Amino acid sequence: MTFRQLAYHNVLRSRRSYAAFFLASVFSVMVFFVYSMFIFHPLFKEDGLQELAVRGMFIAEIVLYIFTLFFLFYSMSAFLQARSKEFGILMHLGMTKKQLNKMIFFETMILGAVSTVAGIAFGFAFSKFFFMIGREIMQLESLPLYVSWKPFALTIGAFASLFIIISVISVSFIRTKGILDLLQGYWKTDEVTGISKGLSLLGIFLLLAAYMLASMVTDQTVYQMAAIIPPIATLGTYLFFTHSIHSLLNLYKRRKGVYWHKTRLISLAEASVKLKDSAQMFFIVTIVSTVAFLTVGTLASFMSYTGDFRESNPLGLIYISFNGNESEQADVERLALQLEEKQLAYDVVPLSIKRQTSAFTGNDVDIFSAQQFNRLAFSLGFEPVYPEKGNGIFIPYSRDSLKELENSNVQTTLVESGIDLSIAEVYPRLMFPGHTMNLNSIIVNDEDYEAIDQPLIGYGPGESTFTYYAFDVPEWEETIAIGGELEEKMEKAAAAADFSGVNFFFENPGEDYRRFKSSFAILLFIGVMVAAVFLLAAGSFIYFKLYTGLERDRKQYSLLVRLGMTEKELRKIVNRQLVPQFFLPWGVALLHSTFAFISLQVVWDEFAELSILGEMVLVLSGFTVAQILYFFLIRWRYIAHLQAS
Repeated sequence: MTFRQLAYHNVLRSRRSYAAFFLASVFSVMVFFVYSMFIFHPLFKEDGLQELAVRGMFIAEIVLYIFTLFFLFYSMSAFLQARSKEFGILMHLGMTKKQLNKMIFFETMILGAVSTVAGIAFGFAFSKFFFMIGREIMQLESLPLYVSWKPFALTIGAFASLFIIISVISVSFIRTKGILDLLQGYWKTDEVTGISKGLSLLGIFLLLAAYMLASMVTDQTVYQMAAIIPPIATLGTYLFFTHSIHSLLNLYKRRKGVYWHKTRLISLAEASVKLKDSAQMFFIVTIVSTVAFLTVGTLASFMSYTGDFRESNPLGLIYISFNGNESEQADVERLALQLEEKQLAYDVVPLSIKRQTSAFTGNDVDIFSAQQFNRLAFSLGFEPVYPEKGNGIFIPYSRDSLKELENSNVQTTLVESGIDLSIAEVYPRLMFPGHTMNLNSIIVNDEDYEAIDQPLIGYGPGESTFTYYAFDVPEWEETIAIGGELEEKMEKAAAAADFSGVNFFFENPGEDYRRFKSSFAILLFIGVMVAAVFLLAAGSFIYFKLYTGLERDRKQYSLLVRLGMTEKELRKIVNRQLVPQFFLPWGVALLHSTFAFISLQVVWDEFAELSILGEMVLVLSGFTVAQILYFFLIRWRYIAHLQAS
């Protein structure tokens, strides 16, 4: 039998043990290949959403490659440790370390080749499905399946190099061990040593400090805290698993009335050993799971912003004409013509807005006529307003301002025109996007409006008055490309930092919405796929750790059966050993993510005034359900392996 044949039979014989490793590898290759298919698609040009998709998937491929390298390195080391007795016997029979390394290299390359081929096959088989999703997200007319050598070459080259690196590095775990060490096996001691009380307290203190800082984040400190909290939480997590958890277990063990109770003694004694041995693995799983939670949760919160967008932007198109705009009528007529060409129903309401100075604040105030305002309100299906002479009504520019202005009662005078106003009401709806209007805007009686006959101080007649054209377009998401030439003029002026020839402002909320929604959907699609790889790998870490101690656990299981343990008691012991390994790092990751989302909420409050509580609960609940299902699957396989003895 040649070395290649020996390696092949070793892999075939251990196919059940390699199942989780193989599944995670195939899934990683499949995701990598699908992203490659998007990147090299001939219809993708370097502009707009296509550029975002390509760049996002390219970055995702880099992240995926690095993580997969780390994952395979860890998993291979776990398998090699579990097979230490097998390697010791082979070396005792005369196999040299060079030959052993060669055999391990062949085994790894066989697994790598099969994983790569299977991953590419599944990836190509499901490419059409992912293209359909991508087409809907990016709102493309078509995104057909294509065949090119580039995605295949990139995927094969990337993972061939990855498995070669793993093959070379993984054998280092064998080179440093002697035959006696290998024959003793992976589990050589049951003693829990090296626990420091100082480090135990420090780990708990750092975690509490990180959580406290995260709950105290403000708009002013969010960026500083983003640099301070992650290192504190990471170090605290490491110390918690390596020291703190074992100090807490030791305190529990001192309560003999509780600890010395039936199967609890065996369960906790064994759990102490495994928790100590698995401390670094728990740390890795916690960090990986936290990253996955935050990735999907953050991107899901972006999708919430798209849902909030319509409420904050009830208008279909916005065109604001300032003094001296000679193309005002031509631009408005062109917009109306473009809407008619797309067969979109619309209503355009011109609002002539006068700017004055408020004696109460000394700031500029935009004045709306109640008659013009009501016409727009009727068009949008909102309630009209009827302020009496000498009274005004605030126009809110955001939901927060709506709440703040509800209890306001202002007595002011419009300085230029000498008109006294009493303002004690606020309009109950958002009518205009906040960035298109003055923060101080009020509706006045038509008689008061007509009495405003003086321009803002420092301006000539008519210079402080502008016209706000509000387009009500019920099918506002269909306004894509309308007013494109106006946006182009604004972009050129912004690039040149010269707005002297642009006396207007134009915005197409429908196209902005499509851009926001598609961009965030693309990022969510990319993030979910990468997070799925992370979570599958995190579960596999636990499976690999269980596998490394499987031989020892079988002997223990057999001994307990001979001592008279019942099937029910043995299952209880197994559950008490497995539950901490699955749900302790998971619980810490959930706690990390919860406080991270609290900080993220502060950012969203400043940016878009929306709550991400629903997204946080949905994401964390979904991942928890997946982990519970994975736990029952692994427990079923683990018990089957134990009983196979």
